[in-house]
Amino acid sequence: MSSDDPAEPDKTNGEKVPTRLPATDSEENGGKRKIDIEIREMEVDDIPAVFHLGERVFTAEKTPTLYRTWDEFEVVSMFTSDQEYCLVAELEGQIIGFILGNVIAKRKSAWKYGYLVWLVVSPEYQRLGVASKLFNRFADKMIEDGVRIFIVDTEADNLEALHFFRAKGFNSPQQHIYMTYNPATQEQQKEKKRSSRVKKNGNEHKRSV
Repeated sequence: MSSDDPAEPDKTNGEKVPTRLPATDSEENGGKRKIDIEIREMEVDDIPAVFHLGERVFTAEKTPTLYRTWDEFEVVSMFTSDQEYCLVAELEGQIIGFILGNVIAKRKSAWKYGYLVWLVVSPEYQRLGVASKLFNRFADKMIEDGVRIFIVDTEADNLEALHFFRAKGFNSPQQHIYMTYNPATQEQQKEKKRSSRVKKNGNEHKRSV
């Protein structure tokens, strides 16, 4: 989203918001059963439950990038620095979803940006409107604090998340490429090349004598 977009967030059409995420639920519950969910600020005692839910959802097979960056320190860090933007969805004493974000204030700019970093709903409760409830409360809190533009990022093949955010009013998607570097693998490749050169030089020496 453009930083110079003059439009104010529109609550009737869905606020513009931020995040890097995994699977989320649909905008509507499609007439399925309603569940009585409480959306509240995250508390210190919720940290283990939030971490383990994220650990269960972010797997190396389905979301390799998020799997690599999700750990208990991420939860603690966001809770410590931006507790007011860390919300959980609770059902009968169980944490079934969470949303974590922060506000970015640029120097020499009157604009404040809201960044939604993590949004997770337990697989058993997806497509029941849980993500919408979390997002709406999150957006309301940020707008109250003067946020003008919301930012979110997710993996390009996470079609459910993309559909969810478009339904919420997000637009102008831009491609972002994730690259990885494994020093151990690189060293193995260098060693393989060195061995190949030594073997080649040895064979040439034998042919010359």
